[in-house]
Amino acid sequence: MAFFVTHNVKLKGVASCVPRQKAMNADLPDFSDSEKEKLISTLGIEARRIAHSDRCASDLCLAAAEKLISDLNWCKEDIDVLVFVSQTPDYILPGSSSRLIDKLGLSSNCIGYDLNQGCAGYVYGLSLISNIMASSGFKKGLLLIGDTITKLISHEDKSLVPLFSDAGTASALEFSENASPSFFNTKTYGKEYESILVKEGAGKANFASGKTISMQMKGMEVFQFSISKVIPVIDELFSLSGIKKEDIGTFVFHQANQLILDTLTSKLKLDKARVPSTLKDFGNTNGASIPLTATLHLPHTKGTVLMCGFGVGLTIAACIVNCDSLVCSELIEL
Repeated sequence: MAFFVTHNVKLKGVASCVPRQKAMNADLPDFSDSEKEKLISTLGIEARRIAHSDRCASDLCLAAAEKLISDLNWCKEDIDVLVFVSQTPDYILPGSSSRLIDKLGLSSNCIGYDLNQGCAGYVYGLSLISNIMASSGFKKGLLLIGDTITKLISHEDKSLVPLFSDAGTASALEFSENASPSFFNTKTYGKEYESILVKEGAGKANFASGKTISMQMKGMEVFQFSISKVIPVIDELFSLSGIKKEDIGTFVFHQANQLILDTLTSKLKLDKARVPSTLKDFGNTNGASIPLTATLHLPHTKGTVLMCGFGVGLTIAACIVNCDSLVCSELIEL
């Protein structure tokens, strides 16, 4: 069972950065007007953000982190740990966390971790950094998660181009003996790992093949996984934590597409007002979608929030965290 509880760590703030460049699904080539209308209605996505060719996920996360540190009035010397979560790192090696520690001007005593995770990556990252801080007594930590996922998509792939978007985010965590406990529940379905896959560019592929690196996704398998496996994980989280659905103020789900979001909302019998969406203006930003949605929709939230990511791996991760006095920085465009 992958259920656990962390104590004495408080989520203090979130910030997000998106590219300035927009791509509109209404302008997609090779689609008829009726096809585009149906596509936008089903996906819920009108606009996407596309990173410049020389800009990486770490650059977007860096901007978000600088903004959040400033808004919290944190001293950089006090930041003890940084976790960077991405599937589009700067390089295959070294990891990007060391570069980010340097670019942010953090102390050489700050420990850095790189985590290769996708759609469930934000909750995975929260669980990792929360446990590190709870066990070590580190006072302040940064969780950075982002992807320039559009760089992995062929321009000719009509199923993926209208869906994905780029973003980078930063979350601040602080050790506090008065913090409410956070509850986590995760699942891994590794047999289905090929459902979302990039073959090229790593040890299982030929580096010299000359092939274009592009993502492949079995859309129907991912859809069935999302609507059949996510709800039991959430129900189990409620059962094991002792928290009731009625105690949750806001449900922040991975922004896969509007059809999946609406299906989960219906199956959980939730009021749509409790389930925010950023799909219309920002599309599916992979692992960054939960903190991006939190940045835009939780500025005035008090109390308990459930977050749940699901996808690449295939993996699911859900958590219940207290978001009283959460600082949500103004959205950055870069």
